[in-house]
Amino acid sequence: MGTKVLVTGGAGFIGSNLVDRLLAEGCDVEVADDLSTGALANLADARALRSRRFSFHRIDMRSKAVTELIEHRRPELIFHLAAQADVRVSVAKPDFDAEVNIIGSLNVLQGAVAAGTRKVVFASSGGTIYGSPEDLPVREGAPQRPESPYGVAKKAVGDYLHYYREVHGLEYSALALANVFGPRQDPHGEAGVVAIFAGLLLAHERPTIYGDGGQTRDFVYVDDVVDAFVRAGDKGGGLIMNIGTGVETSVQRLFDVMAKQTGFRDPARYAPPRLGELARSALDPGRAEIHLGWKPFTSLEDGVGRTVEWFKATRAASR
Repeated sequence: MGTKVLVTGGAGFIGSNLVDRLLAEGCDVEVADDLSTGALANLADARALRSRRFSFHRIDMRSKAVTELIEHRRPELIFHLAAQADVRVSVAKPDFDAEVNIIGSLNVLQGAVAAGTRKVVFASSGGTIYGSPEDLPVREGAPQRPESPYGVAKKAVGDYLHYYREVHGLEYSALALANVFGPRQDPHGEAGVVAIFAGLLLAHERPTIYGDGGQTRDFVYVDDVVDAFVRAGDKGGGLIMNIGTGVETSVQRLFDVMAKQTGFRDPARYAPPRLGELARSALDPGRAEIHLGWKPFTSLEDGVGRTVEWFKATRAASR
């Protein structure tokens, strides 16, 4: 209660859900976001409080103004979620990806050291830092061999976190996230297949599955992920921890579940697989259970159901 917290990327899908949880628990929350992919609408509940316990700063993570903001505001705890999160953008523009994800993270870490921040909790990527692991579900001890500039950047920030802890005494936890889904995810983006499918199915349009649908992902519901972030605020220091279900779900099964819940009876469209897309993915969450006391608690069906209902309500409200 009363902890002063900064959430970078707090206007985004995961970040805004985290902001709501932190405010509900009595934290004083500040958000830093450039609104390139996030939206103020995601913070409508937080802004409606009209309280000194919440404030928003529109700021480019690549700017040294980030460091200055942190040094001035002196948060006790930083949740660093701001990122360029599109793998294909990282392939096309690796320099831009590095500016946002590496330089932006260094700006945060430099500010945290100057401000005397107690801890940084970092959103890493379990789907990219391990590359194509031999064994699934993958554990944190597996080699990190990323196959995209985005994954390389996330790995690099993990190394910087270790350095800042050893040299500057800045505590951290890194959460390697699986495929997060839920309310507020962008149905028009390039990532987030659950949101994309929901938007199309509710519009009575056939979604496209790239490949034969046999490729697998580890789908974890956003409320479960937010719970992991909150727990990491004072647990799991110096560790990277997988935040997933440990269960492989094929894209075809996901489509079947969502089609049933939306009453959609047509088959999906199929297209050639996307270049560089992983065939299989799943994260072993055992370390997070040991060190955070965390386990996923929302089933795929329940999470999809809540997500579909949110998209229905959003569509109805926009008419």
